[in-house]
Amino acid sequence: MDYLAKVFAQTVPFVAVILLQFGFAGMAIITKFALNQGLSQHVLVVYRHAIATLLIAPFAIVLDRKIRPKMTLSIFIKILLLGLLEPVLDQNLFYGGMKYTSATFTSAMCNVLPAFAFVFAWIFKLEKVDIRKRRSQAKIIGTVVTVGGAMLLTFMYGPKLKLPWTSSNHHQISSTAGAQQHPLRGALMITLGCFCWASFIVLQAITLKSYPAELSLTALICLAGTIGGSVVALAADAGDASVWYIHLDSKLLAVVYGGVICSGLAYYVQGMILRSRGPVFVTAFNPLSTVIVAILSSFILSETLYLGRVIGAIVIVIGLYMVLWGKSQDQPLSDLSIETEESNDVKAISAIDGITKVSNQELVVLDLASSKVTPTDEYV
Repeated sequence: MDYLAKVFAQTVPFVAVILLQFGFAGMAIITKFALNQGLSQHVLVVYRHAIATLLIAPFAIVLDRKIRPKMTLSIFIKILLLGLLEPVLDQNLFYGGMKYTSATFTSAMCNVLPAFAFVFAWIFKLEKVDIRKRRSQAKIIGTVVTVGGAMLLTFMYGPKLKLPWTSSNHHQISSTAGAQQHPLRGALMITLGCFCWASFIVLQAITLKSYPAELSLTALICLAGTIGGSVVALAADAGDASVWYIHLDSKLLAVVYGGVICSGLAYYVQGMILRSRGPVFVTAFNPLSTVIVAILSSFILSETLYLGRVIGAIVIVIGLYMVLWGKSQDQPLSDLSIETEESNDVKAISAIDGITKVSNQELVVLDLASSKVTPTDEYV
C-alpha cells in the first residue's frame, strides 16, 4: 500500500499538468473563434477573472479559514503584481497577438515560456543547476531543443498536408486572415506576454512560500486581475459600450470556459504543482498544448497543417522528454540525500546516547566507589 501511495503521489503532478495543457489548448481554440466573431480581448479578460473570483472565493473562505496566513504589506504587493502580470498584461498581450495571427501560431510562440521560466527560476534559485551534472545538462539542452522546435513549428512551413477535413470550411478564411496581416506584431505581443507569464509563475512560487493557501491566493489574484483588467478595458474600449454585451454564443462560452478552467482551476492546480515540483516542471509541458492546438484547429478552425510544423512538434516532444528526464533525476537524488542525512543523524544520536549512557554508568560507578571508600576512611 505504501508503494502504491508513493506511485500515486508521483503520478498526480504529471496527470494534472497534462490536463492543464488540454485546458489551455481548448481555450486557444474557443477564444480564437470568439475573437473572430468580434469579442474584445479586454472585455474577455475582465469577465473571465470576475467569473473565476466568484467561483473560487466561497471555497477559499470556507476551506482556507484555518490555514490562511495573516495579510502583510509584502504579501499584498506580491498579489497586486501577480494580478498585473498574468491576468492583465499577459492575457491582453496574448489575445491581442492571437487576433493578428492564428491559434496554432499563438500556441507555438508560447513555447518560449519554458525558456523564460527556466532562466527566471535559475536566477531566483528556485531551480538547482550544476552544469557538471548530466541532469542539469539535460534540462538546459532540452529547453533549447524545445524552443528550437517551437521556432521550426512557427517559421518552417514546407509542403501542405492534405487532410480531408481541411479541404473547405468557411472558418479557414476568418482564422487565417489575421495571420496574413500582422504576424510580426502578433509574435512580438505574444513573446512579451510569455515574459509576463513566466514572471507570474516564478512570483507565484515565491509567494506560496509565505502565503501557502492556494485557494485564497487564487481568489485574490483573480480579484486583482478583474480590477486591473477593468481599468485597461475602460481605457481601451472607451465610448463603445456594445463590447460589454455578451449573448448566448461563442463569446459567452469563451468567457465561462476561461474563467472556470483556465483561471479558477488552472491557477489553483498550478499553485499546488509549483509547491512540490517548481516552475520549470509546470512550464516544461507547455509544448504539448501546441501539438494539441495544431490538431484541434485543423478540425475546428480548418487551419492548414504543414510538414514543417509536424517536424517542429516532434522536436518539441524530444526537448520536453529531455527536460522531464533531468527533472526526474533531481527528485530521487534529493530523497536519497535526505534519507542519508537522516540515517547519519540517527547514527550520530545513537552514538551520542551510547557515550552518554557509558559515561553516566562510569560516573555512577565512581560515585559509588567514592561513597564506599569515604566512610571507610572516616572510620579508620
